[in-house]
Amino acid sequence: MKNKNDNDFASTFISLKNILKKYEKHLTVISDKPKNYNLNAGYDEKRRADIYFGGVVINKNYVSFHLMPVYVNPKLLEGISPGLRKRMQGKSCFNFKKVDKELFKELSNLTKQGFEFYKINWML
Repeated sequence: MKNKNDNDFASTFISLKNILKKYEKHLTVISDKPKNYNLNAGYDEKRRADIYFGGVVINKNYVSFHLMPVYVNPKLLEGISPGLRKRMQGKSCFNFKKVDKELFKELSNLTKQGFEFYKINWML
């Protein structure tokens, strides 16, 4: 039997994925599955590693939105709302159980700032 959260989580996943999809043409999709979507920002010769940008994952109890630019540059988090900060787990993860248009709009703006930061620092 399907759980009510399944529908909430699916719509939450799609809404959060759409925030990241705007950057697909500049980034590399490394996973695009029904419960897991991830983007890389390219390869860093200095570190000899791929640069992770962000992703969305449906977990058991919530949907996680990962945004690595806020880990790399915590100053991006200055001025975020208490509501969005409350959704943070760790240094670069935001958890949601359902769509929150206001917080998703703020998260979309934060993602744009993160993309611009990556663009300047890694010349995407």
